[in-house]
Amino acid sequence: MATLASLSAEVRQYLLVTGNYWAFTLTDGALRMLVVLHFHQLGYSPLEVALLFLFYEIFGVVTNLLGGWLGARIGLNATMNAGLLMQVVALSMLLVPADLLTVAWVMAAQALSGIAKDLNKMSAKSAIRTLVPAAAQGTLYKWVALLTGSKNALKGAGFFLGGLLLSLWGFRQAILVMAAILALVWLFSILKLNRQLGKSASKPKFSQLFSKSRAVNSLSAARLFLFAARDVWFVVALPVYLASTLAWDNWAVGAFLACWVIGYGLVQSLAPGLTRGRDGRVPDGSTALYWALPLSVVPALIALAMTSGFEVEASLLLGLMVFGMLFAVNSALHSYLIVSYAQEDGVSLDVGFYYMANAMGRLLGTVLSGWVYQRWGLEACLWISSVFIAAAALVSLSLPRHPAATA
Repeated sequence: MATLASLSAEVRQYLLVTGNYWAFTLTDGALRMLVVLHFHQLGYSPLEVALLFLFYEIFGVVTNLLGGWLGARIGLNATMNAGLLMQVVALSMLLVPADLLTVAWVMAAQALSGIAKDLNKMSAKSAIRTLVPAAAQGTLYKWVALLTGSKNALKGAGFFLGGLLLSLWGFRQAILVMAAILALVWLFSILKLNRQLGKSASKPKFSQLFSKSRAVNSLSAARLFLFAARDVWFVVALPVYLASTLAWDNWAVGAFLACWVIGYGLVQSLAPGLTRGRDGRVPDGSTALYWALPLSVVPALIALAMTSGFEVEASLLLGLMVFGMLFAVNSALHSYLIVSYAQEDGVSLDVGFYYMANAMGRLLGTVLSGWVYQRWGLEACLWISSVFIAAAALVSLSLPRHPAATA
């Protein structure tokens, strides 16, 4: 406690924001895996499983747009704590008896969870921008990469936890434990998080919801395609393929997806060292383009290997590991660029708009993941992924270059 007390107020708030984000992410990853595997076991088709997340993604789009505006007006303290509380309620909704756990009820719980997740994420990413001086771009990149990378490592741990708890305790008991722990985190955050965090000096109007910045708009479009490219195979197609076609156990499916996301998160936290120029300059739009191009090739190569029948399981797993490493760097670059491009006063407006595009990409990828897999298989999902990443690279051509920006 003495060590914590000796830290600056900004660092203590950063640690608290990060801790909130970690706790939320752990439950979010576990909940996703629990829902996918549990309802697949109940006989739901891949498309039906995907539709369980439809409202999760749709409400995420709306939340990011409105949440950024709310964060600027009422503060990021309120939006972050609201997200934590909503996740507790969403988890509690799934504790009803099994005969009441209908598709409509699960979709409603997922809708609330989607609102909670994006309120929490928008608040965390925006808070970092308010805690770092505008001139300290190198520090900003490191803090964003650490937050994002650690979050994804915890999300991977959540995938494993979800699969493991489903195997050991069952659906209802796993949900109960997660709801209780997250409620304690929410109470601690209510007491300790700065009440003025992220409040805009001027109250933005509702008409300012949509970004007027070309840089933010272009990066948002690239983000949409990038995350649609991941979720088109990741959300439904891959776990169902591993469980049905390759006959993996639930814990094994959860463990692989956990390792994938944990590795992806670790690479994200290392992204500043991987992408910074030899002269120490922080990344700009050209960096995003250069890292997107090789990523677009990977899913196409995996699809070709699977179609030809060449060591299908090994090609799939190895290829997805390579995809994860490259995707992590691309995602970390985007996460840094948005907080760099965002206006300092009312930062959550630009960040919220950007993550609205992120949620739209996840929505598109989620629906396609179930539908395309059901109709044409995993290979088709991978081909679509390759096309989407190529589109993200094309959009990145319009991102601004900052030759004067240094660490």
